[in-house]
Amino acid sequence: MDHDLARAIYERSHLEGDFLLRSGQRSSVYFDKYLFECEPALLRRIADRLALLVPPDAEVLAGLELGGIPLVTALGLATGMPMAFVRKKAKSYGTCKLAEGAPIEGRRVVVIEDVVTSGGQVAESIAALIEHGARVDTALCVIDREQGGRELLASNGVELRSLFTMRQLEEAAR
Repeated sequence: MDHDLARAIYERSHLEGDFLLRSGQRSSVYFDKYLFECEPALLRRIADRLALLVPPDAEVLAGLELGGIPLVTALGLATGMPMAFVRKKAKSYGTCKLAEGAPIEGRRVVVIEDVVTSGGQVAESIAALIEHGARVDTALCVIDREQGGRELLASNGVELRSLFTMRQLEEAAR
């Protein structure tokens, strides 16, 4: 584990208070991913480390709206791989696409997310990508909050590879 990177992410994005998570759970700890995603030097370090987690046979990196978009962009620059930007639902006008950018149909797609808690949104997005012809069996995230997301994705045949778990970030901050 890269303790310096974990400490930098923790120091930049760790907040304490009362937060409602997308999963509906409440938490006294929140990692504001936009605080580490908007810091160019830190985002570059994250992308370089995430690049090591990309499966060798991956064909497209797919960032989930909204937090996964800066990550997939940085990761695409770090790896030279084509990218797709995935909406929560296909737009109802223009091209009506779910995923903009690189074609996903018939290709091995790796989903990129910032923070995974229950995994609900990631699972929904993966299901939609598969409906649109993508082959998805791996998702990457910066932070796994360790609240069921890994297990939910595994039950759907998707491996979650995280740069750090919440526990690792907390340990690095000590």
